[in-house]
Amino acid sequence: NHGVLFSDTYQKKLKSQFYYADKDPQYGARLFFENSGGSLRLKKAVEAKAAIEEFPDCPERARGRGFELADYVKNGTQEILEVIFGAKSGALITELTASQTMFHAVGTIMEGVDWGKNAVTSALEHPSAHDAVEYYCKKTGREFREVPANKVTGGLDPDEIMKYVDKDTVLLSIMAASNIFDIETIVREARKINPDIYIVSDAVQHAPHAVIDVEDWDVDVCNFAPYKFFGVRGCGYAYVSDRVAVMPHIKLTCKDDNVWALGTPAPANFAAMMAVIDYVCSIGKHFLGDSAQKYNKRELFVEGMNHIHLQERALLYRMLEGTDKVPGLRHIPGVQVYVDMEDLTYKDLIVAMGIEGIEFAECARRYLEHGVTLFERVKSSPYSKRIVETLGLEGALRVSPLHCHGTDDIDKFLKITKDIAEGK
Repeated sequence: NHGVLFSDTYQKKLKSQFYYADKDPQYGARLFFENSGGSLRLKKAVEAKAAIEEFPDCPERARGRGFELADYVKNGTQEILEVIFGAKSGALITELTASQTMFHAVGTIMEGVDWGKNAVTSALEHPSAHDAVEYYCKKTGREFREVPANKVTGGLDPDEIMKYVDKDTVLLSIMAASNIFDIETIVREARKINPDIYIVSDAVQHAPHAVIDVEDWDVDVCNFAPYKFFGVRGCGYAYVSDRVAVMPHIKLTCKDDNVWALGTPAPANFAAMMAVIDYVCSIGKHFLGDSAQKYNKRELFVEGMNHIHLQERALLYRMLEGTDKVPGLRHIPGVQVYVDMEDLTYKDLIVAMGIEGIEFAECARRYLEHGVTLFERVKSSPYSKRIVETLGLEGALRVSPLHCHGTDDIDKFLKITKDIAEGK
């Protein structure tokens, strides 16, 4: 329940595979605890993208290097669907951003069905998920329904969600992320009320921390952003189920009904994501040892993500509780941990906190002076306003380390926090 730490040697080995994990080349030493706004970049992902981008060849040319570039697109599409999403069928949407994939998928569903009077999402959703539902409700003349958050847990209660779902609900959009409880139960109960409902899950914040399984979740749409998953910017991916894949959507007339790609794909983006997949699989292989050869790539990936999740849970517990040498956030006078909960099995490695007497943006600036990069979520931000308000907060500091960080990083952060709280 409190996680399982990597060995110090292995943790340092993993950290060495990321760019600028401990220092910025211009600004010097730092702790990068803002991995929810992006993530540390895996070196092999950046290098894979750079290497492929050197070539001018078109992946749609059936000759020379075109074959190799086309393989990155073909194999990358397959690996993203099967290994990351755990999909056995369906199709892949590719866009410049994960937000675009969300609008694309939600719009296709909402405009493509001729039944239903409402759609449901939650007050905790990222604007790309929340606003996509709101926008297409207005466009299609349906009622927009918003589920409030549980202000104690910071999550969503399945029973509360079901109060907003009925036989006329076309679409339910609920994210899979920190403090969100049991997506399988939510989907199962929603389908009991309306077997024909379309269910969408934004996994952008969740993907770097734990396993995605669209088959077990039984969702119709799920997306993630590579730049928040150790990868590169400039691309977003979404899975769509078979029944969504063949719905009328923007496509080239000559392409099959289940093809969502428009124009020439970017092989380098697929190569970068394949490098991320290989990295996670290498963690799975490390823990499986000699038996690793018995497992397929999806199984190795799941094993790797499960160990990442356990490492991050252990780091989260240490951040909250501390040690004999340094108190945790729960025990530093003046520090408040928002939407805290004892059962950490339902949380990703993201902490919302504040320090009494210090405004959030000012507090983030003080952390930066101490070499810590984190982020303030406040009402003045269009990305944060609805979320902090639904939780009954004025704002919060969002602290998000990564699995490659170690206990020394957490302890350093706690010491800095204690100093800031004491006015040092």
